[in-house]
Amino acid sequence: MANLDTLIQDLVIANRILAKEDVVDAYGHISVRHPDKPNHFFISRSLAPELIEKDDIVELGLDGQPVKDEKRSLYLERFIHAAIYEMRPDVTAVVHAHAEDILPFGIAKATPLKPVIHSGSFIGMNVPVWDIADTFGDHTDVLVRNMDHGRDLAKCLGSDNVALMRGHGFASAARTLIEVVRMSVYLPRNARAQMRARMLGGEIKGLSQGEIDARNSGYSPYSNETWRAWEYWANKASCGHMLTRPDGGAVHVHDHKHEHKK
Repeated sequence: MANLDTLIQDLVIANRILAKEDVVDAYGHISVRHPDKPNHFFISRSLAPELIEKDDIVELGLDGQPVKDEKRSLYLERFIHAAIYEMRPDVTAVVHAHAEDILPFGIAKATPLKPVIHSGSFIGMNVPVWDIADTFGDHTDVLVRNMDHGRDLAKCLGSDNVALMRGHGFASAARTLIEVVRMSVYLPRNARAQMRARMLGGEIKGLSQGEIDARNSGYSPYSNETWRAWEYWANKASCGHMLTRPDGGAVHVHDHKHEHKK
């Protein structure tokens, strides 16, 4: 139970980080698969990510429905998470958000989103675009309202890390909470860099597959490089006191109080 409590606490931290880094606002959500019950996952009830506490976390099945009696409202688009977990047993964490910087790449067919900066390597070489109208026609509200919608999105995602959603946002999937948060934070930054490079004109040289592979080869959720970002983001989001490391390593908590010399 202690490990499960820690995982849920990390999910709360992840929500706060995504809110602080402007990946999500009042809308958007992150989930994590149950470590002992792979057909279940944890996600918040319908609440703005910045406001989430441990008691707001609910347990859902791969049909997107609560496994226990739950009277509180749930996220409408929880089916995004359920469908990706259903299709991708390798995935442990999922984010759905509407970060504005990625939206143009979901509607401009002639300009695919590509990894162009080193911190954007984790999105992968291929970023597909899912258009709900392709399967369900042009009379939906473009939201993922059921498992049929979710499965169609998951099919578009395939084995990739990120799928853009036309006129809507993105879904990202990864092996750990830390990894999916890092990917989702740097995805809009990569999009901004690519957009600004296009404004300069001329050829845009993105990352090669070899460069992407080299960046990904040394990944570990508790490596110094990865943990440094997670620890920084958590402290920036005022939840550094909630941090724990499964490997027993030290955790730095910063109270943001600085003394200024006069």
